[in-house]
Amino acid sequence: MAGRTDIGRRIIRATPAAIYDAFIDPDAQARWLPPAGMTGKFDRFEPWPGGRYRMTLTFTGEHATPGKTSADADTVEGRLVELIPGERVVQTADFDSDDPAFAGTMTMTWSVKAVPEGTEVTITASDVPRGIAAEDHARGLASTLSNLAGFVE
Repeated sequence: MAGRTDIGRRIIRATPAAIYDAFIDPDAQARWLPPAGMTGKFDRFEPWPGGRYRMTLTFTGEHATPGKTSADADTVEGRLVELIPGERVVQTADFDSDDPAFAGTMTMTWSVKAVPEGTEVTITASDVPRGIAAEDHARGLASTLSNLAGFVE
């Protein structure tokens, strides 16, 4: 049975190329991807179709909550499925967790489209693990898009 699909969307005052470049640079992505209350670090990032990545997101300060992987962290491993410059990035994500509520592969599709105000960025998360609350995920997607806007604008 397929899981839930969550969508986040924002218009960012930057070009599709600038947004794509921010996505395929691991140092840049580690700065803007983590939602508020988290920091990120890539252990591996191979920016090509079929490339693998491993990122640890650590909860900080007042946002410290139990993580999926450890007391204060989520580790995500995945693969970059499709990279189309200035159009789309498709990646898979698997959480390193013993909790079956976080099992399975989530697919994240990042689509960018030029609009008069800049670029519309849409994140579509398919097969979201049932352990991720829809409200929390919506806040996280919005926070990530806000961070991306702040990074490239």
